[in-house]
Amino acid sequence: MSISMASLLMHSDMVPDEARAAFRAAYEALPEHRTERLESAARVLYEATDLECRDIRELVGLDGESR
Repeated sequence: MSISMASLLMHSDMVPDEARAAFRAAYEALPEHRTERLESAARVLYEATDLECRDIRELVGLDGESR
C-alpha cells in the first residue's frame, strides 16, 4: 500500500508554483484522469528539483518506476 504525499505537496511553499498547480489539477480531475495528471505533476516536480524520478513517483503514490 502506497501513501501519497501529493495532497501535502500542493500546499507547501517549498514546492515550485508550477508543480503545486499541477498537483492541484490532479486532485480536481475526474478519477479516471487522476493518475495521468499525477504523472504530469510528478514530471513537473522532477524538472524543477534535484530529486530522483523514482523518489518523486513514490512520494506521490505512483509505482516508483521511471517512465
